Amino acid sequence: MLNTLQELCTLCGISGDEDAVRDYLIEQIAQCPDILECRTDRLGNLLVHKQGRERPAQRLMIGAHMDEVGLIVTGIEADGRLSTAPVGGIEPDVVLGRSVVLPGIGTGVAGSVPVHKLTGEQRDKKPKASDLLVDIGTGSREASEALVTPGQSVCYYGPWTPLGGGRVASKAIDDRFGCAVMLTLLREELPYDTWFCFFVQEEISLRGSRAAAFSVDPALCLILETTTAADLDGVEGADAVCRLGSGPVVSFMDRATIYDKALFRLAFETAAALHIPCQTKTRIAGGNDAGAVHITREGVRTLAVSLPCRYLHSPYTVADVQDMEHTLTLVRSLIKNVQTGERAHDEADHQGM
Repeated sequence: MLNTLQELCTLCGISGDEDAVRDYLIEQIAQCPDILECRTDRLGNLLVHKQGRERPAQRLMIGAHMDEVGLIVTGIEADGRLSTAPVGGIEPDVVLGRSVVLPGIGTGVAGSVPVHKLTGEQRDKKPKASDLLVDIGTGSREASEALVTPGQSVCYYGPWTPLGGGRVASKAIDDRFGCAVMLTLLREELPYDTWFCFFVQEEISLRGSRAAAFSVDPALCLILETTTAADLDGVEGADAVCRLGSGPVVSFMDRATIYDKALFRLAFETAAALHIPCQTKTRIAGGNDAGAVHITREGVRTLAVSLPCRYLHSPYTVADVQDMEHTLTLVRSLIKNVQTGERAHDEADHQGM
């Protein structure tokens, strides 16, 4: 899985421009066994139906988003630099001075007003998104216009970098990790027929998952994501939210979803049976595609399983390789347990009435 994740993270695919990621996935899925259907919907979601050993009692959808945060070109300045706007939640100060990639064109540097030109008041303020200008090395508007038009995608340049302690850093682990888990499972034999949906445009209000869930109409959904770990020096207790090295994160609630309580309980029971660590978030924060999926049609019983990551939405997200492996192990078992385990819980609840 790690090699697949590295390849996925290398690709550029901001919200609304996920073609390179989807093309890679389609190429890989063509080599997977027992694929019943693989299609792209009108919005760009990739919907894959894989045959398992048995037909499920309830239709299960597993989903993750293909898109990453980035910038989009909005205009060209007289000196050739490109004005931009953020695509997704970006803090401008994590981008300044960083290399960026303009797919199909080349590289650039995200800059702003030179430090020595800042007034005292400007020095004390955080930069605004409107301050971000991308320098691609030209010296005039005409030279840049020959290369770039408004609407051009701009992605972080954050190469895959192994770190000490079994950790890695890269751009776009959010949420190419979820895509890598799904592709790994598509290569395996599964206990039940399962839908795998690779969503577009999660970073700009969960747009792709809403359309995909309506089309697939699942009874159950597992959303695979990443989530913020703030386990850093000086951050105490619950403010850490979750921790690297403590296993997959199973949420009970965030700002977009209250998760199915039986599925939440089942996830921790499954992790305990597998003897792998599992944690929940200590802050109700963030949101993901579950927010759109769980209120589709008549409602969908939904669970999110996330990889803890530091520095989300920056050019270098840091994650723990063992957490990745444990998350894959948990999700693999949940494909079976959300069918068999849920029936066992229902029978126990009925007997207790």
